[in-house]
Amino acid sequence: MAAQASAQARGTRGRARVRRHSTMSWAVPVTLGVILGWYATSIVRDGGVLTGTQLALGLVSGAVLAALCFGLGRVQKRLPTGIKAAAYGALTGGSIGFLSSLTGRSVMSASLYGVVTGAGMLLAAFYFFYTREE
Repeated sequence: MAAQASAQARGTRGRARVRRHSTMSWAVPVTLGVILGWYATSIVRDGGVLTGTQLALGLVSGAVLAALCFGLGRVQKRLPTGIKAAAYGALTGGSIGFLSSLTGRSVMSASLYGVVTGAGMLLAAFYFFYTREE
């Protein structure tokens, strides 16, 4: 007995499945990147004239933060609560430490600011994710 071939649903042949990201999944990282880049540029500029290297610093630092935020947003559902909170803490602490280092403070002072804000974000993110677990 010959087996019958299964028929494809009408209109599905040749269509590639396109995965689209929601507006918020890219708007939030881009907004955070723009804010960090603008703030980094204004710290380095110190009220003077904007130069190309200062603008490049702002663009690159903002793009790096936006890419890291977008990537973390893509994988956060697969991470356990503690690792997810630590990732958000590290991202926040690194960003604040970087901005603090641009002000001309010592490396120890900038590191301390980064560690303190990163630890605060870790605790806040852990509480947020732990209370919303399923």
